[in-house]
Amino acid sequence: MGEMNRSFVLRAVKDVAIEDRAAPKLKDLWDVIVQVAQTGICGSDVHYWQKGRIGDFILNSPIVLGHESSGTVIETVRPIFTNFNPTTALTTDQAATTAAAAPTISAPIPFSPRHPPHDGTLSKYYLTQADYCYPLPAHMNLEEGALVEPVAVAVQITKVGDVKPNQTVVVFGCGPIGLLCQAVSKAYAAKKVIGVDISQSRAEFARTFGADDVFVPPARPEGVNDSAWSEEVARIMKEKFDLGEGPDVVLEATGAQACIQTGIHLVRKGGTYVQAGMGRENVDFPITTVCIRDIHVRGSIRYTAGCYPTAVDLIASGKIDVKRLITNRFKFEQAEEAFDLVRQGKESVIKVIIEGVSS
Repeated sequence: MGEMNRSFVLRAVKDVAIEDRAAPKLKDLWDVIVQVAQTGICGSDVHYWQKGRIGDFILNSPIVLGHESSGTVIETVRPIFTNFNPTTALTTDQAATTAAAAPTISAPIPFSPRHPPHDGTLSKYYLTQADYCYPLPAHMNLEEGALVEPVAVAVQITKVGDVKPNQTVVVFGCGPIGLLCQAVSKAYAAKKVIGVDISQSRAEFARTFGADDVFVPPARPEGVNDSAWSEEVARIMKEKFDLGEGPDVVLEATGAQACIQTGIHLVRKGGTYVQAGMGRENVDFPITTVCIRDIHVRGSIRYTAGCYPTAVDLIASGKIDVKRLITNRFKFEQAEEAFDLVRQGKESVIKVIIEGVSS
């Protein structure tokens, strides 16, 4: 490949540009080069753009953004993987930790290009390994393929929460990840799934997507402190939805302190609370409630082995209609405009997709 590789590059905080970089080259027998077709924008991408870091991952040099991508294989060293011939439509796992597809490799391969200093997928061409590529069924299109990644995140969150059939699950947040957590929980035969959001329009969308019911919390009365109000909101929810001592599982996908506090007060004794949303790095946390109610508190990020094929199956089977989440589509040359739209956090915007480089 002698041509240039057009890429959407984060040069520094709040400084992005489209650059022509050198096209990638195959390095070993496991490598494949993918021509990227579609890429979804994740809140973490926007966070790097605006803040330059997420926890221990710090932007110290320019990186290519993007990690929710699909495309077609255009080059391999040799046809060692029969599933990945040229033009094979696939989705790429951007945070894989195992090498299950490579029978001669037994040790895990740490691989997380979605974080600095590794480049992401918002380029015309992307070099990866066959281990991290999953073929799409013929009836799945490449937009659906790009959304396998956020579905895999939701699969991991429900996996961490050990969501089972006949359970009651409350999900805080009706953004993309919250909506997908609701849909995955329902696909796993949860008895009752309740979505929570401060946006009435997003809550109503959740009711048609994966939630059995929704809740928009009332505004905190003047003079009532945050902690006391969170506990009161939990009481209101238990009564409104006939939850008894509380749901079996609470999945928190907002990172908002009020939701975190309410979720802890809401979950039943011995239940499971999963923190997946990231907002402020430090919040007031009702630790006494966790102790006296024997609540299992877990954190979730990215995904683990098995989540990607599960996500492909959920979409391919029609159990999760990810196409309904796409509200805005942009050409590659409009990437900064697309990122800015996500940054604005409008209620009407759920999932934004960027088309691959056209020429």
